Amino acid sequence: MPIMEALNEFKRNRLVPFDVPGHKRGKGNPELTEFLGERCMTLDVNSMKPLDNLCHPVSVIKEAEELAADAFGAKQAFFMVNGTTSAVQTMVLSACKKGEKIILPRNVHRSVINAMILGGAIPVYVNPETNHEIGISLGMTLSAVTKAIRENPDAKAILVNNPTYYGVCSNLKAIVELAHAAGMLVLADEAHGTHFYFGENMPISGMAAGADMASVSMHKSGGSLTQSSFLLVGAGMNPGYVRQIINLTQTTSGSYLLLSSLDISRKNLAVNGKEIFAKVTEMAQYARDEINQIGDYYAYSKELINGDTIFDFDATKLSINTLNVGLAGIEVYNILRDEYDIQVEFGDVGNILAYISVGDSQRNLERLVSALAEIRRIYKKDKAGMLQYEYINPAVAVAPQEAFYAEKEALPLEKSGGRICSEFVMCYPPGIPILAPGEMITKEILDSIEYVKDKGCFLTGPEDMEIKKLNVLKED
Repeated sequence: MPIMEALNEFKRNRLVPFDVPGHKRGKGNPELTEFLGERCMTLDVNSMKPLDNLCHPVSVIKEAEELAADAFGAKQAFFMVNGTTSAVQTMVLSACKKGEKIILPRNVHRSVINAMILGGAIPVYVNPETNHEIGISLGMTLSAVTKAIRENPDAKAILVNNPTYYGVCSNLKAIVELAHAAGMLVLADEAHGTHFYFGENMPISGMAAGADMASVSMHKSGGSLTQSSFLLVGAGMNPGYVRQIINLTQTTSGSYLLLSSLDISRKNLAVNGKEIFAKVTEMAQYARDEINQIGDYYAYSKELINGDTIFDFDATKLSINTLNVGLAGIEVYNILRDEYDIQVEFGDVGNILAYISVGDSQRNLERLVSALAEIRRIYKKDKAGMLQYEYINPAVAVAPQEAFYAEKEALPLEKSGGRICSEFVMCYPPGIPILAPGEMITKEILDSIEYVKDKGCFLTGPEDMEIKKLNVLKED
């Protein structure tokens, strides 16, 4: 663990600090030191000769990158301290220049569309199939990808969610083969797929499938600190150019708390990953079985696999459909948090996701199961009138970058129909936009926004924080 070892050596040397950060190993901010702990504050340091430099690593960070690349089976691994958002943005900005096309599903994280706003890439959406029984969007079909390639032979890359937030995986290996045959790159958003690289009997990872780049949220299932991630690069990419793209947006003051957490967590997964994720899979399956015995809830898994839109499923994901209880997922999410002190990852129109990791216990899982059973007993109602599904195929009228920077005006939500949106509207988490810049505002979209507002979803994106108005493109 080169970064951790260098930090330990640094502490032993007891250097006198006339550099930043200004808290000077915690002495200048006693309240913060008391809150976070002296050890944490003494390790919050800046780049220096013995600790290397994140923007241009030549020693301990370089060695840590090489160890990470080996652990993940990549040509190069980059330490990302601006979150997986910056890793996703780097992938898109590395693959596509202004005006160039990228093929992707519409149920992407907002960071992908942000990257198109920053760089000027043009989206070619492959609308995912839907499962209306449980109200989720699925993976991209091979036939839809083939059609998109045929109709857009000048596209530079294809982006694939591996997996989606709910655990659904597309046929990544076949998509890679199709893309490479057409001269296109494949970018894998693996924000929720760290464990694919270390567990057994997992869906295929991006690097194993031959993807050119993959963004991996190590802080989700990998155990590192929030905001720390890896960007993985395959054999066909130029790592030097990718680093230049990273350095356009990533901080020049990389946090050594985040960097060391990545280093230590990588070592832990490389050594213990099989055992860790076998336990996580077992716990998730136990909870699934118990929840499915309650009645009305549906905790789904590999039985959904159909070889195409659901080519594989991540069995560590505890995704639970709530519609037959007569409650939206966000309603169950809020009841669990407010009345049972249980925080699940997210709730949407029809589902909740309980994120299971090695840090969980059998006792806490039993508490979740008991709470869900009690919620059904107390709150169950008729499902009539409930929105079955929240994904709406977008009508893209203007490129995201053009729409975001165009002249705009604010209209009341109810008067914005038929206009072109210039900002985002999304429930967070998961951060998949209901509306994105450049998309036509339809009655169906407005009904969906009002519905999720009424159910208590945390809506973000618009300039108007109360989501009563939307920015739309000015008309001539």
